[in-house]
Amino acid sequence: MRRKDREITDQETILKIVDSCQILRLGLADGDYPYIVPVNFAYTYDEGLLCFYIHGAMAGRKYSLMQKNSRCSFEMDIPLQVVYLPEEKNATMFYQSVMGTADISFLEGEEKLDALDHIMGRYEETRGAAYAPEAFKRVAVAKLTVREITAKANMPRKTAG
Repeated sequence: MRRKDREITDQETILKIVDSCQILRLGLADGDYPYIVPVNFAYTYDEGLLCFYIHGAMAGRKYSLMQKNSRCSFEMDIPLQVVYLPEEKNATMFYQSVMGTADISFLEGEEKLDALDHIMGRYEETRGAAYAPEAFKRVAVAKLTVREITAKANMPRKTAG
């Protein structure tokens, strides 16, 4: 990381950023060019292990690429504000971001049901909502076991006052 002054290493702070994000951008290998797709997600953090859970159809580009290569990258961010700094004749963006790499595995049975409930429970609009058993059969639920994670932020400086 080039800007070490913006690096976040505290796990609790990283998890607060993750918790504030609504979308995870999944990076998958696809020949000469990466394929990036935004997905809803839920996560668990247990004894130092961070796992993300995502879902989607059991067909299509995302699904076939995850089956072909069980490694991925991910990114999520909170854009806060673009600021012009007139005294420096410069501009900056205040933000918080998390990115890393993970191993993909597909879940079945009770694990799949638990993960899907966790995803649905993360969003107020779907928390506690019922879903059709037929839909459960057609949805793929993947677990992303995080192998490497970095976080970075550029936040407004507090002024003495």
